[in-house]
Amino acid sequence: MCGISGVFAFTDAGRNSLASLRASTDAIESRGPDSQGHFVFDRCGLGFRRLAILDLSADGNQPMTDESGRYTIVFNGEIFNFKELRQKLVAKGHTFHSQTDTEVVLHLYMAEGRTFLKKLNGFFDFAIYDKEEDSLFLARDRMGEKPLLVYRDEDKLLFGSEMKSLLALGIPRKLDYASLSHYLQLNYIPGPATIFKGVKKVLPGHYLYVKGQKVVRKQWYKIPYDAKKTDKNKLTYEQQQAKLVGLLDDATARRLVADVPVGAFLSGGIDSSVVVALATRHTQHLNTFSIGFADEPFFDETKYAKLVAERYKTNHTVFSLRNQDLYDHIFDVLNYLDEPFADSSALAVYILSKRTREKATVALSGDGADELFGGYNKHMGEFQVRQGGFKAEAVTGLNLLWDVLPKSRNSYFGNKVRQFQRFSRGMLSGPKDRYWDWATFASEKDARNLLSTASRRKISNKLADRRRRDLLADLHAGGDLNEVLLTDTKLVLPYDMLAKVDMMSMANSLEVRPPFLDPHVVEFAFSLPVSSKIDAKMKKRIVQDAFRPMLPEELYKRPKHGFEVPLLKWFRGELRPLIEDDLLSDAFIEAQGIFDVEAIRGLKKQLFSTSPGDVHARIWALIVFQWWWKKWMV
Repeated sequence: MCGISGVFAFTDAGRNSLASLRASTDAIESRGPDSQGHFVFDRCGLGFRRLAILDLSADGNQPMTDESGRYTIVFNGEIFNFKELRQKLVAKGHTFHSQTDTEVVLHLYMAEGRTFLKKLNGFFDFAIYDKEEDSLFLARDRMGEKPLLVYRDEDKLLFGSEMKSLLALGIPRKLDYASLSHYLQLNYIPGPATIFKGVKKVLPGHYLYVKGQKVVRKQWYKIPYDAKKTDKNKLTYEQQQAKLVGLLDDATARRLVADVPVGAFLSGGIDSSVVVALATRHTQHLNTFSIGFADEPFFDETKYAKLVAERYKTNHTVFSLRNQDLYDHIFDVLNYLDEPFADSSALAVYILSKRTREKATVALSGDGADELFGGYNKHMGEFQVRQGGFKAEAVTGLNLLWDVLPKSRNSYFGNKVRQFQRFSRGMLSGPKDRYWDWATFASEKDARNLLSTASRRKISNKLADRRRRDLLADLHAGGDLNEVLLTDTKLVLPYDMLAKVDMMSMANSLEVRPPFLDPHVVEFAFSLPVSSKIDAKMKKRIVQDAFRPMLPEELYKRPKHGFEVPLLKWFRGELRPLIEDDLLSDAFIEAQGIFDVEAIRGLKKQLFSTSPGDVHARIWALIVFQWWWKKWMV
């Protein structure tokens, strides 16, 4: 696993950025602590940081140039089928000087140009410079497992695996207020936007081709979903289960290849347990890692993870954390973030990655299963809304009651009230508005009310509306739940779940590989009818049924709590001074000028009330932004 950065200058002024190339790779050292390299030719500069996963010879280092001297590549990621691809290239006369997937990608581009990407099974971003053509080719993987950012002005195009690289290359630090508005709703910023004007996330399954001053953007991969075909799937449900087991078993085996210690996250949920069960078919003495909350039994699921570890005789390690442990790492996470990102579970993933890295360099995970197969409570809610019936109408009929009862994520009763209220609102909305409501912590109105009058004037409503419309384009009034899942793969998965895991694992030089996101598994998932994924009694139905013989029965009797950090106690305890005396103090808010003082006071009042609801998530979003702003903008 690695990190990349680079410069492609359009003018002499743009060439000045080449002097900062080394600084751009130094900024992402944690992505590649083992080595770094740089390539500069005329207008183009490529930078690279490497984390050693495979035992490479010296000629496997990067940047890598072919023997003709024409093509040079920097590559970040893993290609799991590179050996098969290499054999085919050798049969066509290609000569290789290393055993790396990087060299295979380079030769595929030499042989086939921009058309080869669909042959790759893995996760990646890379850049290839063609000296003869004087062009640059940038590409990102199908699902967005690896990040790739670009900035372009009249003088140059800059790119990097993290915003830190672009900041080191000297991008303008101008806030995108439409992005800020979406951040205050979602707690993250969906692509292609970023917090900075002019900086874009390359969308999953897209590439950029740069020649002269022209930049061509193209989508090279789209999940092949056809609603009519899914409804006419010819496989029986039993055959579907058998195929899923086979595909996921192959995907897991591919992701175990490494010359360094490999482990697996084991949360106690179905998804990570499935991955562990399959991994033990292909490797002995698998190391597994769980994280628990000693002070928060409502969130602790380690007893279920232990059952799986005992069944499969893994070398299991439990990291039992107290609130103080979480607090001790909170500022490490805040300092690492180079763009506001407020999924609070990032803190737990950071600590899990940090502890796991002490024993392994690669870890398998169960990420992606919920988005592909319908594993979230919102998916069951969507199913029930579309089914209708007495129960759904009864919840909506009690709307006034849900409004007055106390709501909180930190208790069973309060969480249920919160869910009933959101469900009731969803019953009265269309599919696009309902999806957005259930994906957000604040409405557009409530988010913008947090901003000062001057900040609200800086929001381009047209731009914000277009971005939201593009994200929800796959949802239609006559569609089914698969459209919701497809939207999840374009919004929640790449910009929340995968971004979180990538950032927190890379902060600790750990590579995470999710077998559920193998392209064969993804495409199979979207060939299935909704009835195979969810019914009135079960979410993620086919995953649960297909692997039931392999897993302890207790896993099927447990509630799904998710992987969430308990924030409320912090805000009412250790972090209260940070809220009231520093980042959200009246004095700081007034001096900064971005937020409305009275609105922030209202949020703080709700936080310390008996009915906090989701306000702790909104407070966390503000803390993250303020910390980021003080570090990068002041």
